[in-house]
Amino acid sequence: MAKNIPESILKKQQRDAKLLKSLADTRAAEKQARAASRKTAAENAIKYAKEYAAADKTVVDAKRAAKAAGNFYVEAQAKIAFVVRTRGIHKLPPKQKKIMQLLRLRQLHNGVFVKLNRATINMIRMVEPYVTYGYPTRDTVRKLIYKRGYGKVNRSRIALDDNAVIEKTLGEKGVASVEDLIHEIWTVGPAFKEANNFLWPFKLSSPLKGFEKKRHPYQRGGVWGNREEKINELVGRMM
Repeated sequence: MAKNIPESILKKQQRDAKLLKSLADTRAAEKQARAASRKTAAENAIKYAKEYAAADKTVVDAKRAAKAAGNFYVEAQAKIAFVVRTRGIHKLPPKQKKIMQLLRLRQLHNGVFVKLNRATINMIRMVEPYVTYGYPTRDTVRKLIYKRGYGKVNRSRIALDDNAVIEKTLGEKGVASVEDLIHEIWTVGPAFKEANNFLWPFKLSSPLKGFEKKRHPYQRGGVWGNREEKINELVGRMM
C-alpha cells in the first residue's frame, strides 16, 4: 500500500525543485554572460593593440619625414602625469596638506595619475617640494595597473584579479576589463575621471638604491619636481 505523503512535504519538494531550477538557470545565464565578456575583452585588446601600433607608426613616420626635410619633430604634449609623494607629513603646511588630499596622495610613496590642465598643473606646482612627477609611457601605465592596481569598491581596496570587479563599477561607462581601463587612462578618454577615481592610489615601495637628496629639486640632483620622461625609470625601481 502506497504511503500517503503529507501535503506540506509535497509543497516543500515542489518549492525546492523550483528554486533549484531557478538557481541552475541563473548560473547558466551568468556563465554565458562571462563568456561573452571574455570574448569582448579579447576583441577590445586586439583592437587597442592595433590602435597603439598605428599611433606608434605615425610618430615614427613623422620623425623620419622631419629628419629627411632637415627639421625637428616635436611630439604632442603629454595628457597625463604620474605624481608620486616623496615627503611625509612632517612640517607640511595646511594648504599643501589639503592639496595632497585632493590629489589623493595621503601616504608616503603613494602615486596617482593626474589629467594635465591649468588647474591640476597649478596644484602640482604648489606641492612640488613634496612630490615628484613626470609623463608615463604606455608601458608604465600598463605595468602599474597590472602589478600594483587595486580598485575602490564600496570604499574597500579590491585587487583587479577579475574583470567582473571593473565591469560592475565602470560597465556603464564602457570600461569592462583591465585593457579597457588601461586604454581609458592612457588616452584620457571621456570616462577618465571615473576610471581614475576607481583606481586606488598606487602604493609603491621605496626605490631600489634609495632616493637622492630629498631637499633638492631633481634638476639639481635631488628628488622633487618634474622628471618628465625620467619618471618611468623611477617608477620601475619602485614597483
